[in-house]
Amino acid sequence: MAILEVKNLYKCFGKTEVLKGINFSLEKGEVLAIIGSSGGGKTTLLRCLNFLETADKGKISVDGKVIFDGDEHKKISDEEIRKNRLHFGLVFQQFNLFPQYTALKNVTLAPNLLKVDTPENIDASARKLLDRVGLSDKVDNYPCELSGGQQQRVAIARALALNPDILCFDEPTSALDPELTGEVLRVIKDLKNHNSTMLIVTHEMEFAKKVADKVIFMADGIIEEMGTPSEVFDNPKSDKTKAFLNKSFEVF
Repeated sequence: MAILEVKNLYKCFGKTEVLKGINFSLEKGEVLAIIGSSGGGKTTLLRCLNFLETADKGKISVDGKVIFDGDEHKKISDEEIRKNRLHFGLVFQQFNLFPQYTALKNVTLAPNLLKVDTPENIDASARKLLDRVGLSDKVDNYPCELSGGQQQRVAIARALALNPDILCFDEPTSALDPELTGEVLRVIKDLKNHNSTMLIVTHEMEFAKKVADKVIFMADGIIEEMGTPSEVFDNPKSDKTKAFLNKSFEVF
């Protein structure tokens, strides 16, 4: 059974239709890369999955349970939204760390607020996560004392702290220079080696080709093409996919 199923998802902002019937599934331990030009709906899809936006139509299921059904036309309570969000961990483009807190407190804040364990156990788990992303020596540093790559690695540890079913990345390296990009991509690759289920919106084509199990190319609010990295990158069928990849690989 798929850990994530998205069926016929639609989202409009006013009269602008941004998602136009998105359908895909993700198995446990799989890495799905979502590629495409800006404005294609990639970030909106992530925001709908994480309940930062509410889709207009469609269904989202996690581990066989429907957590969103737009066809029921009923308002989701704040409590339900908070509960649904726990299925997902989201890493943003711009890190979004709390500047007034240390790296350690950024990671422990949500687990402590939700009282998922004792403060002592939460602290110990957070230290292990920071060690896992290579920051055991930065637990007491504030975001302003960290490089962009280090901040993003703290953000990854924070997303992992609530043990989500699916880890989502929204262009996790877009704000970083090439050297720092490598730091973050190595952490994501290590997560794959530990069987994490991930959904990654990325402009790093070579990374997507090497790490993803499945690739989706989105254009104009639809899934234009979906398949294995070999199918999408080496043998694209859509003219839009071919044009996008030709432009993307010109920069390498």
